[in-house]
Amino acid sequence: MTASSTERVHRPWGWFETLATGPGYLVKRLLITANQRISLQRHLHRSEHWVVVAGSGMMECNGDGTAAVPGATLFVPCGGVHRATAAAASDLEIIEVQLGTQLQEDDIERFSDDYGRVVKSHFNL
Repeated sequence: MTASSTERVHRPWGWFETLATGPGYLVKRLLITANQRISLQRHLHRSEHWVVVAGSGMMECNGDGTAAVPGATLFVPCGGVHRATAAAASDLEIIEVQLGTQLQEDDIERFSDDYGRVVKSHFNL
């Protein structure tokens, strides 16, 4: 296991930092600030397992919603369309475990985004 520096990467919705990485896996800590959400997205080369550690909000995958409260989990299969949203009055903190063959940020296909980051994908049918 290789621990990385915990340099925060800022995004319009909050930030993330990489906690650990190794062959076929990556562990991140995400903080989605109150009343913000990540894009509605999917990944073609990885699955994700989210564990909420603080805050509240909503997690969704393939049209099903789950309350995001400490201890709640969500499994996002490879190709699953997903999003996390922080409640209006609470930041949402998630530990994310990625498993797959490509764990780079460019394996994100966005379908909807509050910050104008949707680009027509070559994966759309």
